[in-house]
Amino acid sequence: MFQLRLCLLLFLSSIVSLQAQQPKTYNSSEIYEAVQKLNVLGSVLYIAAHPDDENTRLISYMSNQVKARTAYLSLTRGDGGQNLIGPEIRELLGVIRTQELLGARRVDGGEQRFSRANDFGYSKHPDETLEIWNEDEVLADVVWAIRKFKPDVIINRFDHRRAGQTHGHHTASAILSLKAFDITNDASKYPSQLTLTETWQPKRLFYNTSWWRYGSQEAFDKLDKSNMLSFDIGTYYSSKGKSNNEIAALASSQHLSQGFGRLSQRGSQDEYIEFLKGESLNSSDNIFEGIDTSWNRVAGGKVIGDILKKIETNFNFKNPASHLPQLLEAYKLLQIIKDEHWKTIKTKELKTIIEACAGLYLEVSANTPNAAPNADVTLNMEVVNRSTANIDLVSYNLSTLSTGISKKMTLASNHKLNFEEGITIPSHSNYTTPYWLNTKSTLGMYTVKDQSLIGLPETPRTVFVDFNLLIEGTPINFTKPVIYRYSKPDKGELYRPFEIIPIVSASLSDEVYIFENDQQKEIEVSVKAGKDNIDGFVQMAYPKGWQVVPEKQNIKISNKGDIQKVMFTVIPPKNQSEGLITPMVNIEGEFYTDEIMEIDYAHIPFQTVLMPSESKVVRLNIKTEGTNIGYIEGAGDVVPESLRQIGYHVTIIKPAQISPENLDDFDAIVVGIRAYNIVEDLIFKQRFLLDYVKEGGNLIIQYNTNRGIKVDNLAPFDMQVSRDRVTDENALVTILDPNHPILNFPNKIGAQDFDGWVQERGLYFPDKWSKEFTPLLAFNDIGENSKEGALLVAKYGKGNYIYTGLSFFREFPAGVPGAYRLFANLLSAGKQEYNPPKN
Repeated sequence: MFQLRLCLLLFLSSIVSLQAQQPKTYNSSEIYEAVQKLNVLGSVLYIAAHPDDENTRLISYMSNQVKARTAYLSLTRGDGGQNLIGPEIRELLGVIRTQELLGARRVDGGEQRFSRANDFGYSKHPDETLEIWNEDEVLADVVWAIRKFKPDVIINRFDHRRAGQTHGHHTASAILSLKAFDITNDASKYPSQLTLTETWQPKRLFYNTSWWRYGSQEAFDKLDKSNMLSFDIGTYYSSKGKSNNEIAALASSQHLSQGFGRLSQRGSQDEYIEFLKGESLNSSDNIFEGIDTSWNRVAGGKVIGDILKKIETNFNFKNPASHLPQLLEAYKLLQIIKDEHWKTIKTKELKTIIEACAGLYLEVSANTPNAAPNADVTLNMEVVNRSTANIDLVSYNLSTLSTGISKKMTLASNHKLNFEEGITIPSHSNYTTPYWLNTKSTLGMYTVKDQSLIGLPETPRTVFVDFNLLIEGTPINFTKPVIYRYSKPDKGELYRPFEIIPIVSASLSDEVYIFENDQQKEIEVSVKAGKDNIDGFVQMAYPKGWQVVPEKQNIKISNKGDIQKVMFTVIPPKNQSEGLITPMVNIEGEFYTDEIMEIDYAHIPFQTVLMPSESKVVRLNIKTEGTNIGYIEGAGDVVPESLRQIGYHVTIIKPAQISPENLDDFDAIVVGIRAYNIVEDLIFKQRFLLDYVKEGGNLIIQYNTNRGIKVDNLAPFDMQVSRDRVTDENALVTILDPNHPILNFPNKIGAQDFDGWVQERGLYFPDKWSKEFTPLLAFNDIGENSKEGALLVAKYGKGNYIYTGLSFFREFPAGVPGAYRLFANLLSAGKQEYNPPKN
């Protein structure tokens, strides 16, 4: 039943996303709701730290019930989390989670904003967070978001008063929000922003509280709530056929990489926000008390509001096109008001409604999903007027051309017109890639030099078409980005973004190359053509002390999209060393050193990410014992590939294959991260794994979260997984049992093997275990007690059971030598008899 529910959620979220990638069309109910929202000039900004922190129930309520313009400011893109759907971590995970947030906003009706803060992983105190993030720069971004969005009301997801009691990023987001609230109207603060925007003062600041803040519903019920507003966010929307909570569940279920697929909820439910700052409230149920959210708030807006209110009151669901004359009159009046903020926002909303009422279908599809600068592309344009309104296509402007193309054609009712235009991608075009990844980041911050880009969820598309129309005599234009429309026999019509790529890209087959001795290795470079007729050569950049032969390899590729693979021999130095190697492709005297990475999941739009093509090479002194390793996959990680790098033969064991006869031949079996949280079959298969240990096997369990463990007996003896973690990757390591064979065979492990670790030491360590376990390591974050549960070993029967919360899944892709040496010892457990020293 669980699998059926999960499949249903995946199906629903995929449907929502696939529909969102194609041009949006509106039914009568959706047009009516858009008119209602058009008549509300109020705005709410919700602020938190990460993707999936947002309260989709409240965002949906503010957007769909209150009809306010609502946005979520996530300070980070979730780069430091784990990925339950694939191997992508860090920057690529941030791209996935950005798109999941956008998918959630398409469902709940909100908008999305970001800061430049980089999610560097779990932080235990906001002081640490703000130091690593660069407090002033992130505060500037929050101020920028407020000045640009101009919210009447701000709602914090987290409590600024809980420093050190929860995730430091969470508390920091609330602290920064409070600081920004006080200075956004001060022109002396971040004055350079004011060349692109203006100061703004929100009216009120709230904190979105709940019983979980106080530990229990009983404790929350006893609170004095006179300083709080409450909303019944379980309201039912008959026009949608869904309740607010059902919409919220669909929105949060977009966060699949975080494992947030969940069942819908229905029925009444109270949501609370606590007043923190700003103009005090006299009533208990109106977040906008004292704020005019009608068209009267802008000079010249009353006449517009009168027109639009009549449309709302007398909306024609059978024939929305009947409202076009009034909508066009409102549009003309809107163009002459002086409030540029509301003019811009409401013009966009009103044009969408006009387009929907007229049944206009405007689409621009390229004949290829991507193209390089100077490449020729054919655009296929489809124009349909599906109403009886008088509409003329006057002209269209292509972003690649300096002048428009005149048409002067009447769009007859429901008569499709197709146009074909050839364009050349300008030589100066920027590549399609997330803008925040264009410049090397720091641990805590992304570098974005263009102020106008800061906060945007995506890089603006640069290839588009402006359609210039006359609708009932009123000139109006609609801008459409170029997309790629295609079909597959098993999926039907599909859409993906049109993207600009380099003429050539190169990639290495592995992120890390481990040289366990001084023997040379063959390394493969794949060169992909971004256009026809590529002719050049590849050479390698490599660290001092290493050698690469030959000096260069010639390449010749006839067709765009084809790949040519070339081999280089890499010779490591005699002693331990590490560095980076980069393939450099020379085409007509210009070097190309980037790799095109593609992210293709059903629930988000296809993503192209351009990253420096580089891999780490590590010459380390390592010994291994045993050969055959079985690996049971959990959440996405690259541990199997990493173990193959040091000479192991790794076989992926599917849950259905876990049986005594299939386990006997392995020297060790490794269980992937969070497997016991997500692999349902382990409920029935765990006994076979423990029997494997009892009969002499070596079982290594990587970390699991302490919530949702699917088996009752994670270990053969008592052991309790906690939320203990050590986030300081440089925390001092204490070796508790220096003579234990796991720390001595086949490699002597010392404190130096923990040098160069990234993001953290580890997470979700056990905090209680029976006497059968031996803890081997201890470390702690500053100001905390020592944590000894990162690596536990127990003899069970003839074999060894090992549980580790060490973050090998992060250290392997970073090429940390000591992580490989220690894991080789874990795999070798039991290969040498343990003779403890005599006292």
